[in-house]
Amino acid sequence: MSDTAEIVVSIAEDFAPCRALRIAVFVEEQGYPLDEEFDDLDAEAVHLLATRGGVPVGTARMIRVGDTVKFGRICVASPGRGSGLGAAMVRAGLAHFEHVEGVRRAYLSAQTHAIVFYEKLGFTAYGDEYMDGAVPHIDMERAFGPG
Repeated sequence: MSDTAEIVVSIAEDFAPCRALRIAVFVEEQGYPLDEEFDDLDAEAVHLLATRGGVPVGTARMIRVGDTVKFGRICVASPGRGSGLGAAMVRAGLAHFEHVEGVRRAYLSAQTHAIVFYEKLGFTAYGDEYMDGAVPHIDMERAFGPG
């Protein structure tokens, strides 16, 4: 895959590439159990799919709960890491909900090694660190601007 290939982030029309990416990153690479990776929330979520040169390399899901959009299952396959793809997905997700009536806040549970990454995107950590599987996490949030 060329480093200059265009990154495209869009709403996923087919869940299969998102599923494959989540299995590769969360199950195979990070060791999360397959039976815990997918749940009923996938059916109601808005899924993002990031491609680079037409190849799926990242995914995320967003679920609206009241005035909050919860980001989750954000992952980038190893060839796409460090390319700005993760940030592009978060920005695309924020843009998707930015002007939706009643949405005031974005929330995510960040792996602690990614705190600085999310802070650069306007998120602030709060609460205590906790374990999700064998990986330390912390809750983070950001407000949507007026409008």
